[in-house]
Amino acid sequence: MGLRKRVEGLLHWFYDYLLSWIHPRCQWGWLSYVRKTGKYEREKEPLLKKIKLTLLFNPLTEWIDTTQAMRTYIHNDTLDQGKKEGTPESKKQIGKFIKDYEIDMSQYEPSDYTKYRNFEDFFTRRHAPGSRPIDSPDDASKAVCVADSRVVAYESVEESRRLWIKGRDFSLTNLVMDTELGKEYANAAVASFRLSPQDYHRYHSPVTGKIKLFRSIPGTYYQVDPVALRSDVDVLTKNKRQFVVIETEALGDVLFVAIGATDVGSVVIHEQYRQPGQEIKKGDELGIFQFGGSSIIVAFPKGRIDFDQDILNHSKRKIQVAVEVGMSLGRARGSSPSESSAPSPPGEKSFAEVARDL
Repeated sequence: MGLRKRVEGLLHWFYDYLLSWIHPRCQWGWLSYVRKTGKYEREKEPLLKKIKLTLLFNPLTEWIDTTQAMRTYIHNDTLDQGKKEGTPESKKQIGKFIKDYEIDMSQYEPSDYTKYRNFEDFFTRRHAPGSRPIDSPDDASKAVCVADSRVVAYESVEESRRLWIKGRDFSLTNLVMDTELGKEYANAAVASFRLSPQDYHRYHSPVTGKIKLFRSIPGTYYQVDPVALRSDVDVLTKNKRQFVVIETEALGDVLFVAIGATDVGSVVIHEQYRQPGQEIKKGDELGIFQFGGSSIIVAFPKGRIDFDQDILNHSKRKIQVAVEVGMSLGRARGSSPSESSAPSPPGEKSFAEVARDL
């Protein structure tokens, strides 16, 4: 191992430790259980990003993130970044990005990164046909994962606030900016999907049904890393977002909220799915994010879904589950179990035990 790699590894270790000390309740190190392999791993993050999170999301400086000046700066910087990623010059970044994040391009089309016009074009790349099979595609009682991402799921909004989303005023009412609609999901079961910059950034419907409602809400672009989500800053209810309500027979009215984050140039639900009455099948591409990290909240009415046990078990221990589009998320409560891609949950080690073993 070269000297540069050793120094970089030491700095990463130092900032992981520093984050755990400054924010002991945060998921420092970005630990995930990878459902596809059955192994635990730490998410790859640039060192500069860890430093930024350390400086911005700690008890001494969190107040800065809530000021109008900081929100304006983040908003304008994100828009500028989006413009740069759309220029021909940005194409030079693609090769290094793939190498740094160890992206397997065989899963995408085109697989040759030199064929992308610019970084934005690469960032919104499509999956290769057949690379993401949809779990139980003809069973409308089953819900699936909406993105290549890391997910946590909780049986109530209150549990999600206690264990994961710590913003002072987080609620689904504030998320959708609608008191009446918020009441319908007051005790909802919630799945939170977090996408990192290296992920595929198209998102898909979790269920089969009809579009009942579409709305777009302006906002800023805070980070959506675990450190930010578990701070007192109201990240999700302040960021730009779009949402739909999908009417289903087996799972009730399902709320799907796509939320932008730092360096995300846009949050776009496709035009055809903004029309009430439009039919949609689980696994259909619902929309797209542009460059940056981003987040999705999916809420089910109380008592309508049983999330897969491996996701629930890890979520209670504040460990994300790394999933892919189309993998099983859960099934309608009371429906007959069907063949599923969801694995049996692994042994229940605590977060600290898993982190120590890595």
